[in-house]
Amino acid sequence: MEYENKLVLAPMVRVGTLPFRLLAADYGADITYSEEIIDHKIIKCERIVNDYIKSTDFVEKGTDNVVFRTCNEEKGRVVFQMGTSDAVRALKAAQLVCKDVAAVDINMGCPKSFSVSGGMGAALLTKPDLIHDILTTLRRNIDTPVTCKIRLLKSSQDTVELARRIEKTGVSALAVHGRQVADRPRDPAKWNEIADVVSALTIPVIANGDVFEYDDIQRIKVATGASSVMVARGALWNASIFSPNVEAHWEDVKKEYVRKSILWDNDVKSTKHTLKEMIMHYSCLEFTEGKAIIKSQNLADLAKVYGDEEYYESVRAYRIALDRHA
Repeated sequence: MEYENKLVLAPMVRVGTLPFRLLAADYGADITYSEEIIDHKIIKCERIVNDYIKSTDFVEKGTDNVVFRTCNEEKGRVVFQMGTSDAVRALKAAQLVCKDVAAVDINMGCPKSFSVSGGMGAALLTKPDLIHDILTTLRRNIDTPVTCKIRLLKSSQDTVELARRIEKTGVSALAVHGRQVADRPRDPAKWNEIADVVSALTIPVIANGDVFEYDDIQRIKVATGASSVMVARGALWNASIFSPNVEAHWEDVKKEYVRKSILWDNDVKSTKHTLKEMIMHYSCLEFTEGKAIIKSQNLADLAKVYGDEEYYESVRAYRIALDRHA
């Protein structure tokens, strides 16, 4: 995995599943992160090759719950992002998935309570010894590249000091979100503090924060000197942000996402969540489309919302035929 001059899809909870990662890649994303997946969840899974949709699934034992789904098409660019607070558990989880992904990333920036309360995500930022333990354990025991994603600390000096400690563990790259834990999405990202980290390190730094259109990619690169750029909300609202060509209309991008969700049998709750996030940026859930999505119980219902019944039925017929020949 190379980290120089790359466009990167950020990890986004309930969004960064296989269909959305493939959608972003179609529009030009070079590296695509999975949503954060907790180590406890993945180590309860077994690896299953899904011949019907040509995917590799990590399914919770004793259930039909797919915790992580990937495919050969994305093997060279998908990054498995893990939430963890324990080196031994992190290694066990990484060993389960590392042969099917391009890299393993440790989330050290998520400020949400489900992550922080378990000592994961942004809670790790105040525990440099634990960070060192987790990253060095992974580096010594798996051949897959290891990276991590952090947020800014209270001072630029503190962030740089932590970044230097992380670099010494041998990670392949470091992603830096230009906000502190207490900052809200509406607060401007501090590109100048990302630049301080870039200046202090020799490994590639991936800059993240306030990239909402294609031109912002070059702006943040110039402002920070970062090797690569990571996009979160800008990609969620319109995945064609990665394309240097004319930006696709968000309505077209949304419909392509629905088709990919059908093709890859994505979890309907995840698909609905992503669609609602797209719509709320441009419109309102109180209109007909939003209400129809909320009422949808399955992918067939969503296909009807977008006039894609024929596509849904063709995918379904193909799978039935496969089943008959199995």
